[in-house]
Amino acid sequence: MAGLFGYTLALADDALISAQRMSWWISRAPQLEEDVALANIGLDQLGQARLLLAYAGEVEAAGRGEDDLAYLRDEREFRNVCLVEREQTDFGVTMARLLIFSAWQCELYAALSRSADATLAGVAGKAVKEVAYHLDHASRWVVRLGDGTDVSHQRMQAGLDAEWPWAAELFDDAFLDTGLVDSGVAALPSSLRDAVDAGVSAVIDEATLTRPDVATHYSAGRDGRHTEQLGFLLAEMQHLARSHPGATW
Repeated sequence: MAGLFGYTLALADDALISAQRMSWWISRAPQLEEDVALANIGLDQLGQARLLLAYAGEVEAAGRGEDDLAYLRDEREFRNVCLVEREQTDFGVTMARLLIFSAWQCELYAALSRSADATLAGVAGKAVKEVAYHLDHASRWVVRLGDGTDVSHQRMQAGLDAEWPWAAELFDDAFLDTGLVDSGVAALPSSLRDAVDAGVSAVIDEATLTRPDVATHYSAGRDGRHTEQLGFLLAEMQHLARSHPGATW
């Protein structure tokens, strides 16, 4: 069961940390409708994280629930990809990241909706509808900015260039117990790459942007080796729960 716990935890952490980053935009988005849209995307991701964390706790069978796993683990215990943990205070960066991440989640959840594990299949069946909206939202903004003014085109290209090197970790099979794939429980990350690349490339072309030709960053978030920015994010996210252990409200 250790393999299933690790796999579920990794997917939960991806959604949880992405949701935390997305929440930064509340009250800061370029327009009111976008403020609401990004808040809702973050809430969708948080809902996915909660379901997956709760299931990870059940699989682990060590008495830890979703709050314990979210608030009482240290940085090295998190298994999210480094892509989602870095600051995204530039709107172009946020849309580039959401494009890549939601395209990956769409393919991931579509595959997991056919999982032999009934709980993962149920979570994925609900989540795939949510992330389809996230992908559409990001795609529209990337095209709007990329095929807009000279300034918006340059900033959107810069955002894409900044995020592209971190995407490779999404497709790394190394962390996964291959027995989960053989038994039909998990989706092999590398098997999702062609579909994700095709979808993202189509948006890039429509946006008159250039597919980045940049070196891939080495990242090992799945192994608990993160950028320094995750520590600051967790300090903010976990502060209340750690300051008042056991409190309920």
